[in-house]
Amino acid sequence: MLNNSGDQLFSDPMTTLLKYKDYSGSLDVDTEANILFGTVLDINDVITFQGETIEEARQAFQDSVEDYLEFCAELGRAPEKPFSGKIHAKFYWRLLKSRKPN
Repeated sequence: MLNNSGDQLFSDPMTTLLKYKDYSGSLDVDTEANILFGTVLDINDVITFQGETIEEARQAFQDSVEDYLEFCAELGRAPEKPFSGKIHAKFYWRLLKSRKPN
């Protein structure tokens, strides 16, 4: 793909992660629309943001998280917490020790 000045553009998106108040957001580039856009990751609710510069996109991400938290408060429900990606497992050692191999 070529842009207006004849430079070759690659269609593979470059994704950057943003962090704010325990929330993570992806930041991607749309070269055709000349914008940066993203979504908040690891929650079921959909939160999006965009900007024309990195600083605008970063501020839009933070504003979107704040708007989400305020909206949840207005509804009287707890906002979703991001998935941690960790699995917590408890082992009952007494049970395991009491089982004898056959």
